[in-house]
Amino acid sequence: MTIQSQEDIEQLMKIGRIVAMTIEEMKKSARPGMTTRELDLIGQEMLARHGATSAPMKDVNFPGYTCISLNEEVAHGIPGDRVLQAGDLINVDVSAELNGYYADAGQSFQIPPATNEIDHLCQATHATMMKVINSLKAGVKLNQVGKMMQQEARRSGYRIVENLCSHGVGKGLHEEPYEILPYYEPKDRRVLKAGQVITIEPFVSTGASYVVEQADGWTLAVPDRSRVAQFEHTIIITNNKPIIVTAC
Repeated sequence: MTIQSQEDIEQLMKIGRIVAMTIEEMKKSARPGMTTRELDLIGQEMLARHGATSAPMKDVNFPGYTCISLNEEVAHGIPGDRVLQAGDLINVDVSAELNGYYADAGQSFQIPPATNEIDHLCQATHATMMKVINSLKAGVKLNQVGKMMQQEARRSGYRIVENLCSHGVGKGLHEEPYEILPYYEPKDRRVLKAGQVITIEPFVSTGASYVVEQADGWTLAVPDRSRVAQFEHTIIITNNKPIIVTAC
């Protein structure tokens, strides 16, 4: 969507804060011995407490309130009977709707005790996301998002997952601009405009540069033993620094 009024901003900030608080509550609650379904229900309770609805469940009939991916899983993991173990790399991705407005965010973190390898991967991924966000404003070419993601991942000794994209959001979960590629595409001539609402979500990998859909029709996983971290914010493009919608 493109912002048309102060009301649009206020409503996006409202659902964005709910999404951020839900992720923080799930992160705080995650512990060894808990199933991903139990963690998902904590997310559902937080959304319901604030009157919000799970966007993937509402819009595409996803079989969970949130997406929870573990270890070899990278995105769209279905909450279920899988039990969290100490040292697991977990990604929590929350998309929600309130009053017709949508926000989308995600975080990767390790179930304690943390290892230096995974901790460094998560820190590098968060830094990549923030470097991209802080570089965006109206007039910047959209393909600079992917260019910066590639550069920052390589600088940290990692690779970008190339078949998972950022996207437009706001009045729906996926809107124009669709497929904001995570790598440099010189033929993409689209330019960011003030008021556009988009996600920025790098998937940074220790090895694989692509993910594969699993038999359940939802979960996306690496084809090897590499690990991938993701961080995501919903932002509003302005003539200066973007507004981060999904910050606590």
